[in-house]
Parts: sequence; structure tokens; C-alpha cells
Amino acid sequence: MSDTAEQLPTTLVVMALEIESQGLFAARRIPVLYTGVGKINATLALSRKLAQYRAAGRRAPRVLNLGTAGSRHFTRGALVECHHFVQRDMDVSALGFAPGHTPFDDIPARLEFPRTFADLPAGVCGTGDSFETGVPRVSCEVIDMEAYALAKVCHFERLQFACVKYITDGADHTAADDWQNNLSGAAAGFWQLYVGLGAAAVGAPGLGAEGP
Repeated sequence: MSDTAEQLPTTLVVMALEIESQGLFAARRIPVLYTGVGKINATLALSRKLAQYRAAGRRAPRVLNLGTAGSRHFTRGALVECHHFVQRDMDVSALGFAPGHTPFDDIPARLEFPRTFADLPAGVCGTGDSFETGVPRVSCEVIDMEAYALAKVCHFERLQFACVKYITDGADHTAADDWQNNLSGAAAGFWQLYVGLGAAAVGAPGLGAEGP
């Protein structure tokens, strides 16, 4: 694999933090874009990475977001595909806008992408810049801090986007401790999912293959 292929893969794996992969991807020289926490960091990191593809004359990648999340709907340890995304912390209701709706935005408040992992349960991901331990105002089944931002970038760039979350906690009063305790399980789940795609073998079908 060339240096360019390693740094600008056809399938770009995106996570928020290195701790979520536990070194499993790095040990196998699989490049991962770590964005940092929150919507602004996620938007900035992915936008900068896509600019590198353009500068190198490379086709834009398929984006695969793997990350930890909370849920009061799915059990801890579940891998859930998210293909609907909302902003759970966007609230301009004082001006008459429904929670989750960005004022004067010309795209739907709920972003939708085709499913990639039909064998996984599916859930709506609610993204916000808070570590949620209560019930969000915008209806969602999975709670994270980056996916909506990544999805919005991919929407505008017209990229293929897939997102799988490992449920580490119940988005409740024990969420902080539960998240820490379940990181190793999350990393193992992400790696198994990636290998299952065939992406580790470069040139396999699905997200791991070079498209037409």
C-alpha cells in the first residue's frame, strides 16, 4: 500500500477519540481520522481531511463513522447502525422553531442516508455538545456528540456515509463510569465490524472496495 493510499484511503474511518479504538486499528496500520469531541471539531477535522483528497487529486472517500454512544433504547454492548441524524441540542423554540430545527437552514432537520449494515439494529442518532444524562428534547434512540456534524458534511459533499455506534451506557446518572468501563468492548466491536466489511483486506466488497 502506498503512502497516499494509507493516508487517503477509499474508506475513511472516523472516530472522535483514540481511546475509542484502543490501538487496534493503529496496530494494523489502518488509518483513522480522530476528530476530537463535539460538532465543531468533527466538522473541522472532516472538512480538512476532504480538502487533502482534493489537493491530491484523489476521489473523495466513503466515510465510516465508528463511535461510542449512550442509549435508553438499546442495551449496553449493542452495535447500532445510525442512518438518521438529528441535532438534539438545537433549540430556537423561543423564536417559534421546533427543537432540532436550525433556523433558516434549507436542508431537513433530520438527515437520512441509505443503510449499509442490514444485519444491525437501526436507530436515530441525536448529536449534541453535551454528555447527555437525561431525556433529550429531540426524539432519538442513540446519543452522541459528533455524528450529525459528520453527516451534514457528507450531505453537502454528496458522499457515502455510514455510521455505527457501540452502546456503552444508558445516557443516565452512571453514564460516565459506564462509558469508561466499556471502551475495550467498543474497540473490539469496531474492529470486528471493519474486518467483516473486508476493508482490512483492501479491495473487498461494500465500503471497503473501490467504487465505480
